[in-house]
Amino acid sequence: MKELRANGTVLIAGATGFIGSHLLQPGNRALVRNASSLPDKVSGDLLDPASLRVACTGCETVFHCAGYAHAFTSSDPNIHWRINFEGTRNLVEAAGQAGVRRFVFLSSVKAMAEPGNECVDENWCGEPVTSYGRAKRAAEQAVLEAGTKYGMHVVNLRLAMVYGTGGRGNLERMVRGIRAGWFPPLPETGNMRSLVHVNDVVEVMRLAAEHPAANGRTYIVAEPQAYSGREICDTIRSVLGKGPATLRIPAFVFRAAGRIGDGVSALLHRQLPISSEVVDRLLSSAGYSPALIERELCWRAKVRLAEGIKKMLADGGRDAKIA
Repeated sequence: MKELRANGTVLIAGATGFIGSHLLQPGNRALVRNASSLPDKVSGDLLDPASLRVACTGCETVFHCAGYAHAFTSSDPNIHWRINFEGTRNLVEAAGQAGVRRFVFLSSVKAMAEPGNECVDENWCGEPVTSYGRAKRAAEQAVLEAGTKYGMHVVNLRLAMVYGTGGRGNLERMVRGIRAGWFPPLPETGNMRSLVHVNDVVEVMRLAAEHPAANGRTYIVAEPQAYSGREICDTIRSVLGKGPATLRIPAFVFRAAGRIGDGVSALLHRQLPISSEVVDRLLSSAGYSPALIERELCWRAKVRLAEGIKKMLADGGRDAKIA
């Protein structure tokens, strides 16, 4: 994998997280909030602008991988706005004030309106529907404004579902469940789910930081092919050496189970593994086209689903984070 050879120091915000830990290289400066054993760490908090200015001082490039993932619930309804928007705005302003030349922000396809059954690109109209998506969309705008304000090379990368060693989410549970024999075979609903392996994400982040055409742009990052839930399930079964499932549970049964899970979760005041949201991610569509970044940066995701699943299993199956 190509190393970033920008002049000067590289700062990685979120260096101990899923994607940041894959991106981190010897000599990079790691922005951490809590105690860490990383050798080149600097303490800072996204909500503490003074600490961010210190962290950015002397840096040429900043990769912003930190944030609060939308898949995690919280009793604080404003946490996405504070961390994902205000924190990003604080960091990109600190970078501009410190003379940073390049800033790459990891956004999400959730910063867009829901695509329904379409496979959409960056021009898809509408507003994000979740607090996570709205915060990411506002953060993207803050990044672009700071780029203009400070003459800084800035790029927003809207990631589809990211999976790879160290992630967490539905794909991980599918692999674990299918291997253990308890995950039910999915029906074919004709849905489309876009995803991208973490190795490809790291590669495109480094490219976006260096490529002149990326300045001021916002790109979808995904595999060229979107997969149905059944295709993902069957690919996992194939990689595990299991034959194709002969019995398929109808979609309406899954959706009913999700509604039951919602009710039980509300009664118990804790989240169960099955819910309407989980079922929706398995059976509904979220298809996104990476054609723009392929055309403008000549980048194309290399890791296909079967290969990515094999990498997951080789590393113990610890994977997958939904974007």
